[in-house]
Amino acid sequence: MYKKLKVLVFLAMAFTLIMPGTAMAAGKGESKGKDNPIKVMSYNLRYASSSGENSWDVRRPVMAQLLNKEKPDIMGIQEGLYHQLKDLHADLPQYDWIGIGRQGGSKDEYTAVFYNKNKFEPLEYDYFWLSDTPNVIGSKTWGNDITRMVTWVKFEDRKTKQQFYFMNTHFDHISVPAREKSAELILEKVKELNPQLPVILAGDFNTALGTKPYQTLISEGFADTMLAAENRINENLGTFNGFNDPSGGNRIDWIMVKGNISVKETEINNFSKNGQYPSDHFPVISTLIIEPHPSR
Repeated sequence: MYKKLKVLVFLAMAFTLIMPGTAMAAGKGESKGKDNPIKVMSYNLRYASSSGENSWDVRRPVMAQLLNKEKPDIMGIQEGLYHQLKDLHADLPQYDWIGIGRQGGSKDEYTAVFYNKNKFEPLEYDYFWLSDTPNVIGSKTWGNDITRMVTWVKFEDRKTKQQFYFMNTHFDHISVPAREKSAELILEKVKELNPQLPVILAGDFNTALGTKPYQTLISEGFADTMLAAENRINENLGTFNGFNDPSGGNRIDWIMVKGNISVKETEINNFSKNGQYPSDHFPVISTLIIEPHPSR
């Protein structure tokens, strides 16, 4: 009986001393990525109209309510005019933004990147234009009447020091060759970046799933976050509502990722207030985890 008691006491002590430490170590390992998710959004704001039921003055407070509710860490926006970006900055004081008008000044639409300045530091940023001369400001050579471009930023997470690239774009809405060549050019530009860092690509691609631009990106290692997500919200919706189509039509706005990124959740957000949509597009929102790089 005495020997059995000693064994039980020994096992109890071992359990007390070893198990908490083991659980703590496992918890730390598991939570390293999970504690630092990145919530990204792609959102075509719809350029500001001066009057009417869907004017910017009418839509701005609805949009501010949506964005302050969702609180994306990084947001790629399309079609924003300079005064719209200033308004968003005023409504979202925790954000800074990077962008340039597509003609190089401030009097045209922006493909801008907003980011939570308390969480992320931009280390580098640049622009290129979707044309045969991507370094020429305002260039367009593929038959599209409207200038199209990409804004990219290399970010560092202030907490984890993890670095990654975020790219934001808006493909042409008419020219099929322009959209196809745009996808090819983005792949060329990605090859110029640090291959050890993951890439997040957001945008209004103005084309449906399965078309050549989509397949071009997928074939070179990009993943559609809606298809890759562990949890999908409103996956059957499209993203172009035209202010009056609750189905969203086609899913032409995407977030894609390349590299060591896992996708926890992706949502097409169909928020409206009293029948008013914030934009003629629904935003796409993805919660991402940057996993440890295999080489590290």
